Amino acid sequence: MSFRSLGISEQWAEKLDGLRIVSPTPIQQDSIPHVLRGRDVVGQAQTGTGKTLAFVLPIVEKLDPAKEHVQALIVAPTRELAIQITEEVLKLTEGTGVHTLAVYGGQDVLAQMHRLEGTVHIIVATPGRLLDHVRRETVSLDRVETVVLDEADQMLHIGFLSDIELILDETPSQRQTLLFSATMPDEVRDLSERFMNNPLHIKVKSETVTVKEIRQRILETTDRAKQGDLMSAIRQLRPFMAIIFCRTKRRVSKLNEALQEHGFNSDELHGDMSQAKREDVMKRFRKCEVQFLIATDVAARGIDVDGITHVFNYDIPHDAESYIHRIGRTGRAGSEGLAVTFVGRKDDEFLREIENAAGMKLKPLVLDKHEKKSADSDGNSNEKPRNFARGRTRSRQGNKEEQYRRKPRR
Repeated sequence: MSFRSLGISEQWAEKLDGLRIVSPTPIQQDSIPHVLRGRDVVGQAQTGTGKTLAFVLPIVEKLDPAKEHVQALIVAPTRELAIQITEEVLKLTEGTGVHTLAVYGGQDVLAQMHRLEGTVHIIVATPGRLLDHVRRETVSLDRVETVVLDEADQMLHIGFLSDIELILDETPSQRQTLLFSATMPDEVRDLSERFMNNPLHIKVKSETVTVKEIRQRILETTDRAKQGDLMSAIRQLRPFMAIIFCRTKRRVSKLNEALQEHGFNSDELHGDMSQAKREDVMKRFRKCEVQFLIATDVAARGIDVDGITHVFNYDIPHDAESYIHRIGRTGRAGSEGLAVTFVGRKDDEFLREIENAAGMKLKPLVLDKHEKKSADSDGNSNEKPRNFARGRTRSRQGNKEEQYRRKPRR
């Protein structure tokens, strides 16, 4: 199946060819024809399934650059995801006369106001900053034709329900509404029933994300031994780049401090950080200047970085959907990834749910005796790791890994 067969015009099909995007993913195949026809759609799909293009492509297909008002609004829960979506739109629309603006907190409000005075066809925004502009009357949404709520479950989870309701009230009642969510809790279903017109429900099976290209392992440990076991696993597995997921902001900061003390090239990402700091961390991670990114689930929404070879679930997720979302950060673009989940005695219930979702019993990761001895139960280490990613520029991943592995110990 090709994008042309889905109803995409030659102009945009050629743009996709230039970006080396050849075949539509299942969520794109199922969504694009209906979105092009103006149907409201509820799409349940994990990160890595291509859902961003599933709504961006039909939006630009239907958009009229000759009209100077805002025609499409895409709302995302975090700044990072808003930035990522904006980058995808800009790549696709370069040189076409389509104007896109990212609107999120942490930016200069006056600069955003100045941009909004000009022609803007697509706005990608976080709820809080968008409402700020609505109240200032610096943006008008009364002629928006399509509204996208991306990662709807996370927006409701972090308390944006009332903001979303206010935003939708500012848009025309006859708009097209698209809702995409990794999970479908009751709150999301209720939102779709109240604000959408007979939506088509599309669900992409999670196995398409996880099983084929991601090896999944568990590492049996204890709370006391977990930190040392993580360091041992890193030395044994030698990740090129990795994300380490923790349950809370406090645990993220504590683990990052411990890893840095033992010579690991790590940094943290969570909701208590300033926008400038979060953007700086992500910029350095994308450039491979940070090897280990330690993050909470909400902060990590929207992270789509090439070269992530490993995901470590330092704290086991408490539902299968979160697990699938986490490990989907690796195994991208046909490359193989490895996900390691740390499991303690109290985690049996969560592990069973994850294994049922994955359709398999996860195999244990056995730490090498030498590496195990190098870290005691308190996380103390006698040997500092090699920092594969420090101060390097990006090239193809295979070449990058080889460069770093030949680098002598510091």
